[in-house]
Amino acid sequence: MAEYLMETMVRTALWQQFTAAIDMLENAVVACPETLWQAHLWSDAEGPHYGTFWEITSHTLFWLDVYLTAEWEEFASPMPFIWNEQEIRRILPQQPFPKEVVHAYLIHLRKKCQTTITSLSDERAHQLIALPSIREKPTSFFELQLSSMRHVQEHAAQLSLFLGQHAIEDAPPDWVG
Repeated sequence: MAEYLMETMVRTALWQQFTAAIDMLENAVVACPETLWQAHLWSDAEGPHYGTFWEITSHTLFWLDVYLTAEWEEFASPMPFIWNEQEIRRILPQQPFPKEVVHAYLIHLRKKCQTTITSLSDERAHQLIALPSIREKPTSFFELQLSSMRHVQEHAAQLSLFLGQHAIEDAPPDWVG
């Protein structure tokens, strides 16, 4: 009985914290005006779109999707979010993804995350995952989800700070509890 309660408590806590991180990302996306959607938070030598608000958001969602799937062979990102299987990287379009498309992907991933976390079995939580060129060594699926949550939160904070620096009136709240 105590083991069941602990598993339920851990899954519930993980989902609550994950959804808060996703909500913070969504708040930033919704608050971002069209005038800043293509603005750079930083310069990046990888290309002209890297470091822009829309690219950072789509990057965050893409990797959330990868980490929730946790198997390259099973991963299939929805269009227009495509990736290069050989190089294990995203392929950016010539034009920015529209805000509505990115927001729809976020909503889809919130549901995928909820399903993944709330149905997490002890066996799946302990399963070792090896994602080439991402992790130096295999890690448990559970730890991979914690890492993914930190990644979502990191970029949500960057995007929120950027909006605050641009004095956006509808800037997202500082914290989602």
